[in-house]
Amino acid sequence: MSARLDPNTIPHPHRNLASAELPRRVRAALERLYALASDSFGRQLEGMLTEFEQQLFKLADQARNPALQAGYFETLRKVRLHRAQLAPRFMAGLETALATIREPAAEDATEASDHGDFDDLRLVDDAEVSEATVLAGIASRHESRAGLPLLLLGQRFGVLAGAPAFDAERLPVGPHRLCLLLSEAGEVLQLEQEARLLLFQCFNSHAMTGYAQLVEAMNAMLARENILPGLSYVPLRTRPTAQDAAPQPAAQEQPQASDAGERPRNAPSSPPGRADEAAPASERPHTRWWGENGNGSGSAEEEKAALSMLQELLSSRRKALGSLRKDPGGGNQAPLKTPDVVAALGSQQQMESGDVQRPRTIADLKQALLAQSRQQHGQAMRLSSEDEDTFELLGLLYTGIGRELREGTLSSNLLERLQVPLLRLALLDRAFFIRSQHPARQLLSAVAEAGAKWMDEDGSDPRLERQLREAVDHVVQNFQGDAEVFEAANQPLQNHLQLMARKAELSERRHVEAARGKEKLVMAKRRSGEAIEQALAGRELPRFLRKLLDQAWADVLTLTLLRHGEDSQEWQQYAGMTSLLAATGIGSQKPPEGLDRQVEQALSQVGYHEDEAAQIARHLTTGRDESGDGDPASRTELTMKLKARARLGDDAEPPKAKPLAPRNPREQACYEHLRTLPFGTWMEFVLNQQGDVVRRRIAWFSTVTDRVLFVNQRGQRIDEQSLDHVSRLMAQDQVRVVSADRGRLVDRAWQAALGALRNFAGMPDQLQGAAP
Repeated sequence: MSARLDPNTIPHPHRNLASAELPRRVRAALERLYALASDSFGRQLEGMLTEFEQQLFKLADQARNPALQAGYFETLRKVRLHRAQLAPRFMAGLETALATIREPAAEDATEASDHGDFDDLRLVDDAEVSEATVLAGIASRHESRAGLPLLLLGQRFGVLAGAPAFDAERLPVGPHRLCLLLSEAGEVLQLEQEARLLLFQCFNSHAMTGYAQLVEAMNAMLARENILPGLSYVPLRTRPTAQDAAPQPAAQEQPQASDAGERPRNAPSSPPGRADEAAPASERPHTRWWGENGNGSGSAEEEKAALSMLQELLSSRRKALGSLRKDPGGGNQAPLKTPDVVAALGSQQQMESGDVQRPRTIADLKQALLAQSRQQHGQAMRLSSEDEDTFELLGLLYTGIGRELREGTLSSNLLERLQVPLLRLALLDRAFFIRSQHPARQLLSAVAEAGAKWMDEDGSDPRLERQLREAVDHVVQNFQGDAEVFEAANQPLQNHLQLMARKAELSERRHVEAARGKEKLVMAKRRSGEAIEQALAGRELPRFLRKLLDQAWADVLTLTLLRHGEDSQEWQQYAGMTSLLAATGIGSQKPPEGLDRQVEQALSQVGYHEDEAAQIARHLTTGRDESGDGDPASRTELTMKLKARARLGDDAEPPKAKPLAPRNPREQACYEHLRTLPFGTWMEFVLNQQGDVVRRRIAWFSTVTDRVLFVNQRGQRIDEQSLDHVSRLMAQDQVRVVSADRGRLVDRAWQAALGALRNFAGMPDQLQGAAP
């Protein structure tokens, strides 16, 4: 059935903002918003129609017969004749939607039809696909791509309308409303359904390409109008703790005015939530995707304090080295000036494109630099104390990174090429070491993370590898002391990593939705079993009838519960029929008139063939097969059919494991801790006795089924285990929670470097890198 609208029954007459009964400030804000949207869509719709005409001409050129070609040319003629009317009708509909935001939403006329009888459901041919389905798919895609900006825009429209926040479907500038406006405006072109579907695809690929950016621009414009100017998204949840005197309900996710906005997550219905951002990083679990930026750098005071602490550590190291070394001639060596060191390293950087073998470590670079200065000055030279510290720090950092890298990866080669530019940058800007959001540090982190041991070895990405090479090539070829070179090289790479993070999050969301669906099915099956037990009330049924009740009739109850819920009239009806079937099977009550027909209809809804449904219904309502007069062979045949039949939700139930010993106190503590972790927590699994690990992310877990779903860095489903099994592995130190301060490889290496500096006086042999 076609979903085309009658052009003579357009649902809403045109209403303009100038005459709308709105407060002056609201009207002014909506007028600016309309001007922004109309300017954008005016250009996009014009380009869409041009693209549509080209597609029609191409189809006509490729037509296999003259009649089909004539049809395309006729459609093209109509488009050229009426195209000037489409954009004004679209804009009029948009203005009407904005002007009526304070009016009650009209009830959808098709809402009642959405809850029709399930007996009317059928498979449809591809040719019968409706416009509503295509438009809903387009709207859903763009809603997911602009999820967070649409959420914030809905909050702001709630303020403008003096009503609760608008969801994406009700937003006047939301993707669902825009698709509806296109469907209504497209009537003026007088197209057949095939051509209309092609028009919708052009709208999706051309007019909606910049929709996410447009929504962000609308948010920025409304913020400038002082409509929730500080709004950002921070999901807040309370987490149960041992100190809680009573259980507290988890706070719902809501937008808050904060500077630390984060990407929205799948909100779990169970207590676990996002990690507490106020807790120290060492206590917070790491929940971010690779490439997803965290909070911004600390304040200037925090950076100054960190730099002061670093200088104290380096000063202690110099004193310790001075007491250990016995080099009477070293103090007479003249120190090299920092600009001379940077210039000398620049010559090393230029050798990247030549055939000269470049040094492999920071220590090699230092020795080559001192040898070159000896040749130039005719005497031995040394580095200044500050430059010596810089070489040492970067050497320690690279040593820590090297411990976490897989051998023979692209990252190893790229990190080696980055050594000289990073040394030159660190000599000029020591903030590189303490500022996590420094472009050079972000680039170093991205390159190192790509070759980390915990990444999947089979997860190579040619596009990512190309981005990494281009970023490193850009730095090596262009860096001459300007930190903006790192920024220019890092930005495209970070954009690609953020795109990967969004794709991974969408993939994870699909797996979580599937897991939640399985959980609902398991809960429905358990509730169906409880209903049958309640109906029997401890009474015994004949074995054959009990099997029919537990299999065939349980499927009916499960499906009814999934479709309608436990408070529905349908569930109450089938629960009552369950009691009648139990009483009939026991023989304490005769079946009421028409019970067998009702049972047969219910069984047919869960996929039983008409003959099988009738036979099962007769057994359940009479205790025998009237056609076979209780023939055992008939019952055996029916039993075999039931056994061979795939039951509803067979794959949803977790596999039955052998009974395990009770958890010891440490395992129980790990189990309780595991249940409080937020969804998205990264965990490291030990793979072998050598200590190799792989990272997996907790996408979701159920306290009902005790199952936990793990995904990899791409959001792909990797494994599903029980919470009990994971907690036992945690107690054996085979599974570890990754803390926020050790989530990235560079952060781990930097913490190791600081630890080496702190322990230098007691363990001087731990110091590696640029030893003279």
